Amino acid sequence: MLPWLGLATIVVLLGAILSKRMSPLVALIIVPIAASLIGGFGFQTSKFVIDGLKNLAPVVGMFVFAILYFGTITDAGTLDPIIERILRAVGTKPTRIVMGTTLLALLIHLDGSGAVCFLVTIPAMLPLYDRLAMDRRVLAAAVSMAAGINFLPWTGPMIRASASLHLPIPALFNPLIPVQIVGLVFVFGMAFWLGRREEERLGYHHADGAVPMPRRELTPEEQALRRPENFWFNIVLTLVVLGTMVVLGEKVPPAIMFMVGLCIALMVNYPNVEMQRKRVDAHARAALMMAGILLAAGVFTGIMQGSGMLKAMAQAAVGFVPQAMASHIPVALGLVSMPLSMLFDPDSFYFGVLPVVAEVAGQLGVPAVHVGQAALLGQMTTGFPVSPLTPATFLVVGLCGIDLADHQKFSFPLLFGASIVMTVACVVLGVFPL
Repeated sequence: MLPWLGLATIVVLLGAILSKRMSPLVALIIVPIAASLIGGFGFQTSKFVIDGLKNLAPVVGMFVFAILYFGTITDAGTLDPIIERILRAVGTKPTRIVMGTTLLALLIHLDGSGAVCFLVTIPAMLPLYDRLAMDRRVLAAAVSMAAGINFLPWTGPMIRASASLHLPIPALFNPLIPVQIVGLVFVFGMAFWLGRREEERLGYHHADGAVPMPRRELTPEEQALRRPENFWFNIVLTLVVLGTMVVLGEKVPPAIMFMVGLCIALMVNYPNVEMQRKRVDAHARAALMMAGILLAAGVFTGIMQGSGMLKAMAQAAVGFVPQAMASHIPVALGLVSMPLSMLFDPDSFYFGVLPVVAEVAGQLGVPAVHVGQAALLGQMTTGFPVSPLTPATFLVVGLCGIDLADHQKFSFPLLFGASIVMTVACVVLGVFPL
């Protein structure tokens, strides 16, 4: 009975989320609790839920304080000089413009928010594309590749994978650092190719400086928050926070680094208590929304694991996977993870599908960490900027003024190619042992 109850729970969960009959937060709480009660677990359900919440507490803490930290240093204008220098450096040569766009988007996406990345990068670069009559689809593709390849420890997919598989983020992220570097080489190579193709299409003959550079204007409210005198302090602080998290992630939990980093950033940039409160309030909504989803996911994973439904499903599925093919599960998942973004939103995949795949792989001797890493190579990483299931996709096409179908047709092969290259890199570099 347990395998069928678990399967029904996941089907109902996916159906409720994908059909938009329930929000992910509601579905992740109501559906598993109802399934546990139907399965006869009664008051044990409460223990399952609490166990799930305990496991997720460090991840939730890291995500909340990461959003507050990056929001604070962005408000202080830490990225402004970098943006201005990139705009000046690209000039009016299409190849440099596309590569500069990619670099700018990569830097802006350090806060882990695709929406912020697109809202800052596209308006800053679009006037230059229009003045040179460059294809707006190229702009959309460049920012999509940069944001998609940048699956950092505090980004949504990484957090979800860690939460659903109950794995520490360093265990997932650190082995993928060289793989991401390979992906970045591919992305900048594609950006160079797109730029050269635009030059050929336009019959490029503009001299640098022949076209006026667009100016990036700040609102009075944004200007009042800027702290240009603290630029180098904020840069060093960010490098210390991120470096400690990568190097000492096993000894110093990421949540602690972002907590301490946020406190220092607030005290230095906004010593006034009232301004500190306003900065936290300004970014609290985004932080709490994701924290709520993660805690709801703790309910789901806690019940699925505590009740034994997940293990029972995996044991039933093991018989359908040939033993000889078990070691290839991460590679197969890595290759299809990006297209799966077109079918599953991040919550339904990472909290509904991934735990089952990981449990099946575990029964066959494949570590869950490899399954999680495979998913991160495309599922709502390279896949999210073209998926119709994420608002960020519509933000890209809206800001660029292009059709969704045109954006998907143009960008999908590039993003899929990035996933394939990174999957191959995982095999070559030994991240996925065969």
